[in-house]
Amino acid sequence: MSTQDNWYIEHFGPTGSAIGYRIEAKLDEVQSPFQKIEIYRTTDWGNLMLIDGAVMLTSRDNFLYHEMISHPALFTHPEPKRVVIIGGGDCGTLREVLKHPGVARATQCDIDEQVTRMAEKYFPELCESNADPRAELLFDDGVAYMANCPAGSVDVVIVDSTDPVGPAEGLFNKAFYASCFRALKDDGILVQQSESPLAQLELIRAMRAEMAKAGFSSFKTLPFPQPCYPTGWWSATLARKGRDFGFREAAAEAKPFATRYYTAALHRGALATPPFMAEALEGVRG
Repeated sequence: MSTQDNWYIEHFGPTGSAIGYRIEAKLDEVQSPFQKIEIYRTTDWGNLMLIDGAVMLTSRDNFLYHEMISHPALFTHPEPKRVVIIGGGDCGTLREVLKHPGVARATQCDIDEQVTRMAEKYFPELCESNADPRAELLFDDGVAYMANCPAGSVDVVIVDSTDPVGPAEGLFNKAFYASCFRALKDDGILVQQSESPLAQLELIRAMRAEMAKAGFSSFKTLPFPQPCYPTGWWSATLARKGRDFGFREAAAEAKPFATRYYTAALHRGALATPPFMAEALEGVRG
């Protein structure tokens, strides 16, 4: 990370690349018990949130991520009523989940309350559903939460985490995935952000392998654009207990809410695995 000539530049070693934003002002900074959270105002991308120096989201492009980590999984499930979000402290994923009228309860469990408080102040549009009576916001250890979830009680688990380091490290291994497998009903779906499919396919392969060890038998990695993350291309990986990844296309076409990126047609397109991804992920079922 470096700041020079009013630009904030994040250098990302694993991809040999960097991303930068022109800054107008630093708006806030807080050191929580877990990490440092900073907020900047940019000239062209709205507000910018950093966690430990890494770009988390901008006002301009966060909708891509929040829509693609939530709607494909919810429209793949036959009737999602009980949803758990692990992480997701900025509350954007919670907002998208609660657009689905059939969802009866959505629990968001993020270890760091300060992320949510900063989002409420600087990204209030993401927190529009926080007061929804179907929403439950918990500030606790997501690994422990899933370990204590009653068996067969959840339809969809969304792991909206930071990179697999620091507080999020425990969300990328067999023990955590086994807790998710146990908590999910037989037709349940696990979905997790899975980094750049262009530069981090080995991580995606390792995630799928750990999910398989936990009992999941089929996987699908959906790529989508995300300008604020390394390489500008990101992904979400879905895991199931044995069913395919066909989705409720008619329901997606007729969804009673607005989206800025997700559509049934884009969902269909994202299910088509590019050859280079298929080759790299060969041998890991999906």
